[in-house]
Parts: sequence; C-alpha cells; structure tokens
Amino acid sequence: QMQLVESGGGLVQPGGSLRLSCAASGFTLDGYYIGWFRQAPGKEREAVSCISSGGGTTYSADSVKGRFTISRDNAKNTVYLQMNSLKPEDTAVYYCARARYLYSTTWSRPDQYASWGQGTQVTVSS
Repeated sequence: QMQLVESGGGLVQPGGSLRLSCAASGFTLDGYYIGWFRQAPGKEREAVSCISSGGGTTYSADSVKGRFTISRDNAKNTVYLQMNSLKPEDTAVYYCARARYLYSTTWSRPDQYASWGQGTQVTVSS
C-alpha cells in the first residue's frame, strides 16, 4: 500500500521553528513531486510548498516564502518542510501528498495529488 506519513508537528511559540517530515511507505519518493498542504479549522486545504522529483524545482505560497523551505532526501525516502519564524496563522494540520508531474499553474491544486498522509498538527501559540 502506497502511503505517506507526516511527522514533526507540535506546539511552538511565535517566532519558533519546526521541521516536518514526510516519509514514504510502500513506494519510493524518487520520481514524484511532493507537496505540502495545510488545513486550519473551518478553512479549505491550502497549498504550502512543493518540490520536484529531483529537487531542482520548488514552489511556495506567498504566505510562507522566506520562512519555509522544502527539501528532499531521496536516499532516505523523505521530504522535509523546515518552518521558521512561525506565526499563529500557520496553525493547521499539515499534510503531504504525491504527484507525477506538476507545473507552476497546477502545483497548488489538491486534485493533482494522491496518497495523502494522515497529517500532523502544528500549533503556534504563546
């Protein structure tokens, strides 16, 4: 069964940092774009960042540019989301998902992705 498992969430104060991990089970991440999304209570799922299969192309939402960095280690079958300068509005459940190929116009669309993980909660609060 092809699954993605997120980890690394938690409670952090504003201005703090967290690193989320997205690990693959049952398949190798190599060859897939991986995207991070988040969903806050009462809100729609929002695209955060995406990385190409080789890691050479990344996309990020304007709201996280300069604060969040996506990276991947295909040898470890894992994609990371380094989140710095966290704000209360970053509070959400964070999900990762895979896609075969994405473009600058499609990376932020949830319907382009499959094998969603169960999510990891990130809470930014003092």
